[in-house]
Amino acid sequence: MRRQTLLRALDAAKEPLAGGYLAELLGVSRQVIVQDIALLRAEGHAIDATTRGYRLARTLDGVRGAFGVNHPPEMAERELNTLVDLGITVVDVVVYHPIYGELRGGLGLRSRRDVEQFMAQVRTHRTSLLSALTRGEHVHSVEAKDEETLRLGRDALREIGILRED
Repeated sequence: MRRQTLLRALDAAKEPLAGGYLAELLGVSRQVIVQDIALLRAEGHAIDATTRGYRLARTLDGVRGAFGVNHPPEMAERELNTLVDLGITVVDVVVYHPIYGELRGGLGLRSRRDVEQFMAQVRTHRTSLLSALTRGEHVHSVEAKDEETLRLGRDALREIGILRED
């Protein structure tokens, strides 16, 4: 019953819902929410974890792609704003660590406001970006309305000198 209520809340939300908010809504601990999300995923529900909370992974009426990039941390905000300004959603970031393998962090960035909030969290928590583990090399999964928009994103990243062509 609780997990069904959780699914309904995620389905109705227009923005990601923070784990703390969901815990308060359902009268349980944040850890119970984490466990419920894991069980719902195991049942086949596509739930994304972003820096702003959980959301149901919705199929975009468009296309998915990936951009491999390499840049120093001070270029991250410019990179992300370049993409969202074109209408590209930055779904996640992936790094390939030589010891740990693939490490993925959900982002769900759709606007400059999202990017601003993400960068503020990085500064507030005094943490490094995931790409710091791989000297700036990382991949973003992205979504856009069409292939032309993805091409524009690729061109824009190339223009600012951070797109990996290999």
